[in-house]
Order: sequence, then C-alpha cells, then structure tokens
Amino acid sequence: METSLGNGVESKSPVIHVKEKLQTSLRYGVDSKSLVIHAKQEFPLNSVTHLQCHAELDTRIGAPTYLCVMIRRYFPKQHASLAVGMQYYRRQKLWYNVRGKKAFPVTANESVNFQIKGKYDVDEKIPEKKPRGAAEFTWSIPNVNKDQDMMLKVGYEVVEKVPYFQIRENNWTLNVNSNWKWQVRYAL
Repeated sequence: METSLGNGVESKSPVIHVKEKLQTSLRYGVDSKSLVIHAKQEFPLNSVTHLQCHAELDTRIGAPTYLCVMIRRYFPKQHASLAVGMQYYRRQKLWYNVRGKKAFPVTANESVNFQIKGKYDVDEKIPEKKPRGAAEFTWSIPNVNKDQDMMLKVGYEVVEKVPYFQIRENNWTLNVNSNWKWQVRYAL
C-alpha cells in the first residue's frame, strides 16, 4: 500500500506521483473576516522536483492576499521533501523561505506516521526571521464508510509552543490549536 507524503506524493514508490490538476479550496477561520479561495498547482520539472504555486483570493476585498512560488524536491525513499521559494503576503510583503519535511512510518502499512517539519522565513530586507517547526502524528483511515476516508493529525508547534489538531474527511478539513484558533477548509 502506498501512502501519501503530502501534496499528492506517494512515499513508497521511487517515482513521484503529483496531482497535476489545479487544487482549489474554500477557507474560513477565526482570524478571517471573509471567505478565502485558495488554489495550488504543481508543475513537474523532473520525476522528483516540482515547481509549486499557491495563491489566495480574499472574497471581501476581491484581491489576492497571498502568492507563493517554490521549488520542491522529493526524496521518496527517505519519506522527505525540501523546498525553497518566496511568498508574498498583502500586509507583510515579500518573504523568502526554506521548508523541510520528514516522515517516519510507525506502522507497517504506513497508516500511522510521525512527521517533523520545519520552515524558515526571511523578509525581503533580511533583518526579520521567522523559524517554525512542528512534530506530529498522522493517522490515515481509508474507507471508514463507503467512499469516506479520514485523516487525524495531532501535533505540537515547537517555536510557538502550541499543540494543534486536524481532522480531514474527504473534502472537509478542520484545524484547531490550543489557542482556539481554527480554520475550516472545503476542497472543491
């Protein structure tokens, strides 16, 4: 059984499988004042390296609030990925970043994984830096009911010292942290 490493990547196979169609979702959270439309697309550069683009459109102001372009390299045998890129936030301007993720299968069928992930952002003028890191357990539960898959995630953001939880059911995702910040997503 192949399991997902994230973003449509299968972790057991030496060949990377990417969701090549545009992925879109509607997002709303406690920090939002409006519904956000999020889009993500990956363009394969070779079998293990992809150009990944993200964008968010705020429906209240009718303008993009987030744009991101990065080169992501997958290491399927190591259950890992590394990315470098830049992102633009409407209020925070331009940031450069490096991201990494490593999964450690806990069960033989890889339905339960322990993941560590990190991100390091530097703003366009270099003085401000934002490190982030998390450790999390994920449990993928295929076919809970007919045509219903679930994923549960529990983790800890180490820099901000905040535990968080995610439950995903087919197209719906709910994210909650211990500060009661939440976000709901619906994948179109």
